[in-house]
Amino acid sequence: MTLQSKAENTPSHQSIQDLLVRGTALLRDAGVENPRREARLLLQYALGLTPEALLAMSPREVVAAEPFLAWVGRRAQHEPFAYITGSKGFWSLELGVSPASLVPRGDTETLIAALLDHCPDHNAELSFLDMGTGSGCILLAALAEYPNAWGLGVDIHPAAAMLARSNAQRCNMAQRALIMAGQWGEALRAGTRFDVVFSNPPYIPTADLDDLMEEVRAHEPVRALDGGADGLDAYRYLCSQLPLWLSEQGIGIFEIGIGQDAALRAIAAQNGLDVVQIVPDLAGIPRGVVLRQSEPSARI
Repeated sequence: MTLQSKAENTPSHQSIQDLLVRGTALLRDAGVENPRREARLLLQYALGLTPEALLAMSPREVVAAEPFLAWVGRRAQHEPFAYITGSKGFWSLELGVSPASLVPRGDTETLIAALLDHCPDHNAELSFLDMGTGSGCILLAALAEYPNAWGLGVDIHPAAAMLARSNAQRCNMAQRALIMAGQWGEALRAGTRFDVVFSNPPYIPTADLDDLMEEVRAHEPVRALDGGADGLDAYRYLCSQLPLWLSEQGIGIFEIGIGQDAALRAIAAQNGLDVVQIVPDLAGIPRGVVLRQSEPSARI
């Protein structure tokens, strides 16, 4: 037996089959949904393989057990999958993620779909503002669709702003995406206006935070989730400022929580804004809201 084969038979190296069986059992015991699928995905990432490459390997092939087993342990604690692998796909991009910001979600892609509906000219020289940019997913996905556009992303948390800046570099958009850390409105120069203002703000009522999935409640940043007593605090501020941030024909595109569309309409109207479209997500739930400044005659 060679030295190499001896090393491969130590606990640090195990067969793909044994690792998947062990990982699946650990995740199942922890109550993780689809444990077999998650174990396979974690092994794929740990080995740096594509799904096709992993499938092409023999189940008996011996591979390194780490970092797979360490990752399984973290996932068994319900840490979000994306925090473990350090990346997440959003729209057409693969973005870095960290506990500094929420994990980008497919529901939020609804905002990009709304943007495409209302700004059909992909060559337009648009200006974007993303309030509470987090990972930068919304801003960077928008810039990917409009190569002549530029944008500003603002986040109160410096670590989140650093993550968004890193993602801008990762996506080769650092020349078109300015990222700033600071209080939302205070980060802007007075009089600066934008064609599109995005926000996916905190919108979970404080009393409902304890009812969230453990992956969210225990691991994602509370400041990005807690929307105050009724979940609407951020919208009150955003709608009060939106007339100051929008260009004459500009639009605001916000994500909202389940059942918040009627309340958002009322807040918008109080601030001279019209809700011109409610956009459902793939589950048919109202998720995106498109706003525009009311015509002067409608404000009387």
